[in-house]
Formats: sequence, C-alpha cells, structure tokens
Amino acid sequence: MRSKMYFLLASLAMFMQVSLFAQSDWGWDWKDSSKVAVKNLPQFNEFLNNQFPYPAKPKSQWELGIAAGLGSVLGDVKSNLGFTGSLSARKALGHVFSVRGSLTGVIASGSPTVYGESIGQVAYKNQAYILGVDAIASLNTSSHYRGNPKTNLYLLAGYSFIGTRVFYKDALGAQPDQYSIFYGQRPGMSNTSKGLIGTAFGSTEVNGRKSWSLLSGLNIGAGIAFKLSDGVNLGLEQKYIFTAPGYDYLDGWNEDNSNDFYSLTTLRLNINIGNKSKKVQPLYWINPNNYVYNELNAPKHMKLPKQVLTDADNDGVTDQFDLEPNTPKGAPVDTHGVAKDSDGDGIPDYKDKELLTQQKCFPVNNEGVGNCPESDCCKEMRGMMSNMKDNRNAGECSIGALPSVQFKGSTKLSKNAQALLAAAAAKLRATPACNVKVIGYGTSSKSAQQLSWERVNAVIMYLVEKQGIAESRLLFVYAQDGDPNTVDLQGTTENGPNSVPAPHPNLKSKN
Repeated sequence: MRSKMYFLLASLAMFMQVSLFAQSDWGWDWKDSSKVAVKNLPQFNEFLNNQFPYPAKPKSQWELGIAAGLGSVLGDVKSNLGFTGSLSARKALGHVFSVRGSLTGVIASGSPTVYGESIGQVAYKNQAYILGVDAIASLNTSSHYRGNPKTNLYLLAGYSFIGTRVFYKDALGAQPDQYSIFYGQRPGMSNTSKGLIGTAFGSTEVNGRKSWSLLSGLNIGAGIAFKLSDGVNLGLEQKYIFTAPGYDYLDGWNEDNSNDFYSLTTLRLNINIGNKSKKVQPLYWINPNNYVYNELNAPKHMKLPKQVLTDADNDGVTDQFDLEPNTPKGAPVDTHGVAKDSDGDGIPDYKDKELLTQQKCFPVNNEGVGNCPESDCCKEMRGMMSNMKDNRNAGECSIGALPSVQFKGSTKLSKNAQALLAAAAAKLRATPACNVKVIGYGTSSKSAQQLSWERVNAVIMYLVEKQGIAESRLLFVYAQDGDPNTVDLQGTTENGPNSVPAPHPNLKSKN
C-alpha cells in the first residue's frame, strides 16, 4: 500500500513543477459591479462613494472535482489496496471557509494474517456508496507577504451517509471466487442487525435476508491543491470516514467492538465552472489583503485630505522652507524667510532706523544707526526714510494706474513689454511709499499655474535686475482667475512675499 502512495506523491510532484509557472492576478477590479451580487450592491455603491471602508464581496465560481485513488477499510482484518473514486462540487463562502458535497464509491478488500486465520478471520470484500458534505477551512489564503496563493492547504470535517455491503470468503460461498454475502452474521459470530436494510440500491434482499447496511459517518481529513491555471488545480487528499455510532462489520468480522472505518487517499483534478466575465475564481485562491496593499502602494480610491502648507508668521514663505519662522508681521524677508538687512549692519530692516549705513560707520547701535557724524544729506535721507515709513503705515499710495504686460505664447518679455515696465519703474522711483502687486493668471491646470508663475517671475526679475527696483517692493501673486497671457501691476501699501517656490517645476516651459 505504501509503494502505491509513494507513486501518487511522485506523480503529484511532477504536476507541482508545472504549477510553478501558474500566474496569479490581484483578484478582481473593485470598480466592476458586474461581479457583485444584487444583494451586495448597496455596500458596493457606499464603498465606491467613500461612505463605507470595505469593498463588496464578489461572486465566485464553483469548483467541480474528479478524484481517484486508494480506498481501504481499517478494521480487524488486514486490509489490501482498494479503489475509490468520487465526484464533488465545492463553493467558497469566503476566503477561508467553503462547503463541498461529494458522491464517493469504494471497493475495498482484506486478507487475514496467520494469526487472524488462527482465530477465524477470512478474506473479505467491501462495496460502499457514500454521500457526504464537508466544511473546508483553507489555511494559507491570507498573507501579508505575497499576492494570490499558488497552493491551497486545507482541513476538512463533515458528515456522510454510507451504504455498504460486505462479502466474506466461504468454502460454500455462492458468489464469484467462493464468497458469501454478509447478512449480519457468520458461523461462530454473534448476529447483528445494525443498519441492515432490504430496499436500498436496487434488489438487495436475498431469500428474505437483508444485505446492505445504511450508516452515518463523521469525516475528517486534510489536503493540498496546486494551481495550474486560474481555472484548473491538482490536489492530493487524505480523508477518513468513521461510522457513527461505531460499526465493526465493514470487514465482516467483529472483535471487541474495535470499530472499522474507511481510509481514502485520492488524487484530485479540480476545475472552476462559471462565467468568468461575471464571477471571479473561488475566493480561497484570492488573498483578501490584495486590495489593501495595492491601495497603499498606488492609491486609486483612497480619500486623501487636501494638503495645506502652513506659514506660521505669514511672511509668504511656508514653514518647511522658512529659516526664520517667527519674523514679525509685515517684516520684509528674503526667499528663505529671513528678515532682510539691506546694509548688512546686523540690524534687520524692520528695526533699522538707518537702512543704508556705510560700512565706515560700523558698528551701529541697536537701532541700526552708525557712529559717523550725521551730514546734512544724511539728515535729509533719514527724514525721507521716516516719511516713507510713515506714509506706508498711513496706507498712502499715489502711484496711480500701472500698465498690464502681455505675453505671446512664451515667458519672454517683448520690447513693448520692457518699455511699459521701464515706465512703471519710473513711477515706482517717484513714489517710495508704494509697493506693487505683480499679478499673474491661469488656474485651469498645473501647467497653467506653472506658466503663470514663470511670467510673474520674469516681470519681477526685469524690474529688479534691469530697472533697479528693490525686490522687497514687489509682491509675487500668481495663478489667479483671469487672462493667462496677462500680468497686471497694481499699486499697494501692503507687504507680502516677493519670491515663492515654483508650484510645478517639472512642468517648466521650454521658451
């Protein structure tokens, strides 16, 4: 018996090598409502609209199984190798549990040992038809480290109805090879009527005596299946069927109520049946973690909060880039958020009462005033600076209307645009109390926002580098609603950022 079992295992190993090439998919498309049962559609719709976190369970195929292998009775008389075959249908209840119904036939036999012959045991044959249902638990469907399984390792337990008839060797036997039908007794043995019936499986009553026994049984077993493709798998299964209550005549011999039972070792070919366009493969072949890990890797359904870049000191430079995150409100800063110090005297401009102190007058006091004697021109300049600050604080700006700059499909300034900006720069020099908002438009897409930023930047750089306007007086405003080919200049006493990071530098224009 062992040699044949080894043969079955060797055959299975050959098929395992084929199964290594079987490709697994990620399961099913969670947006495909055609694979969802009508009763689960409310959950599907709630999930699709981010109102419920769990996707609906899809409809899955049935598995039709054909099995053949070794069948034997394990009892008092030494068993020989027999045959068993079955047809089955299995349905997944979820990714772990499934139910399988089966119809099994068994042809078993046995021959007594020398000791067995000495106590009266004789050779026997057993015929059985078994109708069973099993609950199956798959052990390796779920995993945190791979996709769908290529093997299905499972345990089973269930219940069976057994119809069985026994023949025993007898010198006076009327059956082929001198066998007699066991009618519940043998010479020298106590009688039994347990389970014996006379009207099952056709004409089963001979001379008024009952030859078939109808019994119930409890099933236990384990198996492993190897996936050859999304529609076919090959398995090996060991199953035991115990009669309940115990029946000790499956081998035609009773000895101290040592109950007999069936042992079935089978090689199984399983085929998925059902419409692939409307059903996924049986759920025990699909890892239930697939959706979670794929969504974490490449979100397609995740509801992500809108990203907000904080600017605690409201200086126009977001905190992640701000090297001085606590500058006072309105203090002019550079592109890194650091308070400006125009004359490099160590006193930031917002505290400096002498913005352009000459180096020969260093060191300065804590108000930024140098130690040189104050000349008439310096007094006049300091007065102008004081008036400028006072005018800004008072909100005065009399610069009047400023031009709009037009762009033609690029970020380059035309000669006409440069002339307009030169005129605007003259006005700025004449009105030191005024700052200017440089406003760009374009919000329809990321590329439009990037283009708007580049055009505003081009205007500011021209005014600073070509016209000598202080960068601190130019407020950077882009991606507003309006004509994307226009940049407007607008006088103001407000302060704000004069340089901001490009929103989408990967979309930078090439002209």
